[in-house]
Amino acid sequence: QVQLVESGGGLVQPGGSLRLSCAASGMIFSFNVMGWYRQAPGKERELVAGIGSGGATNYKDSVKGRFTISRDNAKNTVYLQMNSLKPEDSAVYYCNTIPSRFKWGQGTQVTVSS
Repeated sequence: QVQLVESGGGLVQPGGSLRLSCAASGMIFSFNVMGWYRQAPGKERELVAGIGSGGATNYKDSVKGRFTISRDNAKNTVYLQMNSLKPEDSAVYYCNTIPSRFKWGQGTQVTVSS
């Protein structure tokens, strides 16, 4: 059974940074394209960053240059480094494959506020 466990969220001031982690189990992690998604209150969940099995990355336009996705296949973990955070980045952040195939984890809350 696949399990996705996100961590690293918190409250940060505008312009601050956070590093999110997602530990995956029950899947052949290295074979999968992984993504970070987010869902703000009243909005649909959206994909913000993806990373292929070979390390190729892509980003939602609004986070390009500020967010960096990476992965450690030996640890079955995908990361999201978020810099220059803005209030509009506030959301619950989730990881999953692209497209999403597995049950969503609990997510990790990111709140950007002064």
